[in-house]
Amino acid sequence: MHTRPCRVEISTQAVEDNYRFLAHLAGPQVQLLAIVKANAYGHSLQLCAPAVVHAGAHWLGVTSVEEGIEARLLCPEARILVIGGAFPGQGRDIVRHKLTPVLWDPWQFDELEAAARQEDARSLSVHLEIDTGMSRQGADPESLAPLLARFHRDSSSLRLEGVMTHLYAADEADERVTGDQLERMEIALSRIRSAGIHAGVLNVGNSAALLANQAHKISDLASRYEMKTLMRPGLALYGLVPDCDPAFGAADPLSLTEARRELCPVLSWKSQVVSVRSVAPGTVVGYNGTFVATESMRLALVAVGYADGLDRKLGNHFSLLVHGQRAPLIGRISMDQSVIDITDIPDVAVGDEVVILGRQGNESITAFDHANAAGTIPWEIFTRIGARVPRVEI
Repeated sequence: MHTRPCRVEISTQAVEDNYRFLAHLAGPQVQLLAIVKANAYGHSLQLCAPAVVHAGAHWLGVTSVEEGIEARLLCPEARILVIGGAFPGQGRDIVRHKLTPVLWDPWQFDELEAAARQEDARSLSVHLEIDTGMSRQGADPESLAPLLARFHRDSSSLRLEGVMTHLYAADEADERVTGDQLERMEIALSRIRSAGIHAGVLNVGNSAALLANQAHKISDLASRYEMKTLMRPGLALYGLVPDCDPAFGAADPLSLTEARRELCPVLSWKSQVVSVRSVAPGTVVGYNGTFVATESMRLALVAVGYADGLDRKLGNHFSLLVHGQRAPLIGRISMDQSVIDITDIPDVAVGDEVVILGRQGNESITAFDHANAAGTIPWEIFTRIGARVPRVEI
């Protein structure tokens, strides 16, 4: 039982509503693969994976085999794509738990073929990743022949179900990079078809691509090769519109405006006031004396620190919410505690709720606010929230 008052509240209804909105935005020709990797971006795989499946998702996207096994226990009927591929020795777990791996290197073919033989699996669906310009993972579209030949082996149980890539600049307004990537993908699809292989799914596009109304371009490409379209929303699923080029969405500003109106943040991060004290001018607050009171002040100690995921750089540079008002963080953030200035907020008492991320009254603090103050991105803010902070369904 958790008694420390630092917690994350997760609205599973918001997850479901966001998924349904994104599915509506994508249109009937596009299926969505709900990205629940990294513990559902820190939101809790245990809570979010069943919620999106309840909302209609057939596909879940995870990073690792370990995440895939956990997702399988939660969602027995879902298709689960292991985006990060398999590591040596993981092939048998992929087969046993009916996971769908992404692969791009010859050794991965060897690993999975051997596992299929050991487990007496006649067919194992895989997705082949194509490197269309990000140079992170994926096969070169110009050098596919040796890999495609593997699918023709009589001894192979591997079936090419999908072809995927990652659009690394889908949030840029001119769409030039995305256009170049889709051209490289078409080269790969043409070579796959020429090799006499039919992949049924084109797996392309993240939240930014979906919100920029690029689903129709990807669907058009898929239809030319008689494939279904699969897109992979992540951040938008959790209620945030990616922070994009100012002209982003200019081709279809209505979809972006609608997304900002309809998508609802899923996560709220809260704690409580632990104690309250008054200090005199000249009082040092926190490690190394980075804050010294210049006047009489009232301070509140809050049960949240950098071990919970609150960025240490936010000390003296950020505020939390109490009584619906912004209370500045003063001094350095400690491992387990922080101090806020409540001098101008009357009647703050032990046990009062403090919002670290979320809404209180008419004020709100977003993941973008945290990211901008810490010099990072919302994805990191979410995934940095520590495992010791319980995720509670509301």
